[in-house]
Amino acid sequence: MDAAEFKRMFLAMMSNKDNRFHPLVWINGDPVVGEGTYIGGLSELNAKGARVAIGRNCDIASFVAINVADSHKRNIGVSPSSDIRDITIGDNVFIGSHAVILGGTVIGDNSVVGAGTVVRGLKVPPYSLVVGNPAVVKPGYYRRKKPAARKTARVRARRAKARRRTS
Repeated sequence: MDAAEFKRMFLAMMSNKDNRFHPLVWINGDPVVGEGTYIGGLSELNAKGARVAIGRNCDIASFVAINVADSHKRNIGVSPSSDIRDITIGDNVFIGSHAVILGGTVIGDNSVVGAGTVVRGLKVPPYSLVVGNPAVVKPGYYRRKKPAARKTARVRARRAKARRRTS
């Protein structure tokens, strides 16, 4: 059996779709994913029953779950059905490993979701940092960060350290 046949059989066995990311990215439904976006292996995109839109040039690490459906209330008998809501992720967003993005979430352009963060139905402004469980949003965190300013601060710190050593 050649590699192409193995891949076809593997995807069929896993009830998965062939995708441009990785054979171990599980895709359910029809998410819209922008050009230049990377999704790491063993990540899940569940867009069944709602819309998932992911912008251009995003970096989604391995082991990330993006899931429109929340069935916990149905499972414990509190609700007759699952809660299914859209997810929108803007352009140039980074999502760290083991993060969970749940229905109703909107993540603005140029934002970062830290590893292990659980984002449940939040509206995240552009240039924000999102961390923790429950998620804490630091609005505009990256708008204030200028690459030149960070580099200049590092250079100043190195020079000060060198001066202390020679003193």
